[in-house]
Amino acid sequence: MRSVTYSMNISLDGYIVGPDGGFDWTAPDEEVFRSWIDEIREVGVHLLGRRLYETMLYWETADQDPSLDDSRLEWAAIWKPLPKVVFSTTLSAVQGHARLASGGLAEEIERLRAEQAEGDIAIGGAALAAEAAALDLIDEYRARVYPVLVGGGTPFFPQHERRVDLELVETHTFRSKVVYLRYRVAR
Repeated sequence: MRSVTYSMNISLDGYIVGPDGGFDWTAPDEEVFRSWIDEIREVGVHLLGRRLYETMLYWETADQDPSLDDSRLEWAAIWKPLPKVVFSTTLSAVQGHARLASGGLAEEIERLRAEQAEGDIAIGGAALAAEAAALDLIDEYRARVYPVLVGGGTPFFPQHERRVDLELVETHTFRSKVVYLRYRVAR
């Protein structure tokens, strides 16, 4: 069965964006960016909330940017054809290799898990991930923890009243002092 993974950059105090909505502190160096490339290669479909979808739209045409280095072009070449499912109540259309979700999150994940397809089901966007977590649909949490305290904003982990036990699967400290943590939900 395909795993559902939630992976984002976070501050040490647990936020994916700061109180002003900014995330400039997450600009990855080459080593961290390479880890994202390696991770996205394992993804078969990416579920996104509207805000993350709109942020990632850049990568649909990034291969036309002559200033991009080889690793950014490699990312764009992987991201652009990757199937994406966008959850939004305000968008009426999406671009690229994306489609609007036709059902609820649990129904979409159940359908995708039943498919005979390769690769993980990645989920992105704090609100969408919080909904998936509340429904106990996330199998792995993956965080690249940046050495910064932003003091508030959008939290990586959803606030719910349910305990979730995790098993540490992998860690890595990058030269930039970003720490990668990969946890599997203990079931």
